[in-house]
Amino acid sequence: MDNFTEFLTAIDHPDHRERTREVLKWVRETFPKLDAQIKWNQPMFIDHGTYIIGFSVAKQHLAVAPELVTINQFTEKIKQAGYSQTKQLFRIKWNQAVDYELLKEIIQFNIDDKVDDTSFWRK
Repeated sequence: MDNFTEFLTAIDHPDHRERTREVLKWVRETFPKLDAQIKWNQPMFIDHGTYIIGFSVAKQHLAVAPELVTINQFTEKIKQAGYSQTKQLFRIKWNQAVDYELLKEIIQFNIDDKVDDTSFWRK
């Protein structure tokens, strides 16, 4: 978690810090080829220079940002998991379970869908 140590340390609430650490660790272990980076003060995972997924912490939730195309692709599954969403992200409340299968599908979708992308964000 070296790339994320400073980010995690800045999370005041110990339970929120640990939950965030668990999710970031899970992504690193499940998708070891992804490059873990901090950009715009948020932990992100990058593949061949293109954005795959990012996370941010709020008082009430952990926000997951996989880009608009992916949110649109997974809207029903995100709703079924009980998460609220916007056009760019979905929110996992601190008292909700993390649906790791859904997270895995979302990340794999972005990896596959962006395999030939050469820009950071989708065009």
